[in-house]
Amino acid sequence: MLRSVLRPIAAVAALVGLAAYATITLRGPQGLSALAEKRHQIKMLEEENANLLRDITAKKQRIERLKNDTKTQELEIQKRLGRIHSGDTQFKISEPPASPFSGSNASGATKDWQ
Repeated sequence: MLRSVLRPIAAVAALVGLAAYATITLRGPQGLSALAEKRHQIKMLEEENANLLRDITAKKQRIERLKNDTKTQELEIQKRLGRIHSGDTQFKISEPPASPFSGSNASGATKDWQ
């Protein structure tokens, strides 16, 4: 008789213990929230890898254009070094020097002379 009573109680206690262990494990520091965070990190790293691959591909194409296309080479030289073809005229425009009578100092100077 004692066995017939203890067996169901032991089974229920084992199920309760298993449920408690599962709850603690799933909600703990390595549980479902950590799993979701890791999945989010994986997604972000995959996106970053895809962006880096696109950048690498674009740079490889640019290198090939610079190796093989003389027009691209000339444009790059003009952009980086400011060089032009021989026989071309180059104009460099700079800002004119500031006038000594322009700006807020002009009104202050006239007050001193009055």
